[in-house]
Amino acid sequence: MSWFDRLSEGLSRTREQFSESMNVLFNRGPNLDQDFYDSLEEALIQGDMGAISASEIVEQLQETAKRKALPDAHSVLELLAETIADRFVEPEHDPFDTVPGVVLFVGINGAGKTTTVGKLAKAAVDAGHRVLIGSADTFRAAAIEQLDVWGERAGVEVVKRERGSDPASVCYDVIERAEEIGAELVLIDTSGRLHTSVDLMRELEKVVNVTRKRSKAPVSVVLVMDATTGQNGLSQAREFNRALQLDGVVITKLDGTAKGGIAVAVSREIGLPILRIGVGESIDDMRPFDALEYAHALIGEGGN
Repeated sequence: MSWFDRLSEGLSRTREQFSESMNVLFNRGPNLDQDFYDSLEEALIQGDMGAISASEIVEQLQETAKRKALPDAHSVLELLAETIADRFVEPEHDPFDTVPGVVLFVGINGAGKTTTVGKLAKAAVDAGHRVLIGSADTFRAAAIEQLDVWGERAGVEVVKRERGSDPASVCYDVIERAEEIGAELVLIDTSGRLHTSVDLMRELEKVVNVTRKRSKAPVSVVLVMDATTGQNGLSQAREFNRALQLDGVVITKLDGTAKGGIAVAVSREIGLPILRIGVGESIDDMRPFDALEYAHALIGEGGN
């Protein structure tokens, strides 16, 4: 199965919901009236694309329809995937393929940070990079065990300390070890933080600041977000970005949600690039993000 097929399969619940809304639209007839555009905007919002993105998408489609004198609703919807893709922010660089570099992974509990670190470590090794993993999630014992498994699988050393250690100190040790062994890419897992907890977010700011001060290589901060959280994920992204000045987002568990449009909302409304997306448990189910490919899989148009 190709990656596009896996992506389409993963986004099937979102696409089915959208298709149902589109069928209702087409049953009304092909006319390009205001009711059509209002209903389309509502369908996009229901897919968790967010009110701002949905409004902009529909406005752009209306302008294009007038400029090109498009005849009916079908011709407008043929442009929908490209219009959705236009909402995504382009990354300035790929922190997982730019070396030397350090990436700190942040997010709430259960978002999939540890698994994401492991998968990206394996992918980086396969791409020929020398990788080091750091376990700064010192509160959850299972996180260290998970990283050990991924480290063995990828042939990557995992720097860890005893449970309850200061995570900022662990990050300092990780950078020191990376310099000793000449690691090109350093991936550091952090413990889950509630974005609503001021104290926990302040502690995470300390972790980021210590890492940035100690590292000679550029440090990126990436939010790992569970797609099933929908609009709550938008709130998470906003708060983490406010506190940490995020460099991008990895979205996981897209195969378990009807809220796949949240990727559009996060990128457009927070102004963050989507760096990777995950649609399953295996290493091959996390790939670099392609906006147009994603949009086609999201609404069921084309692909290869």
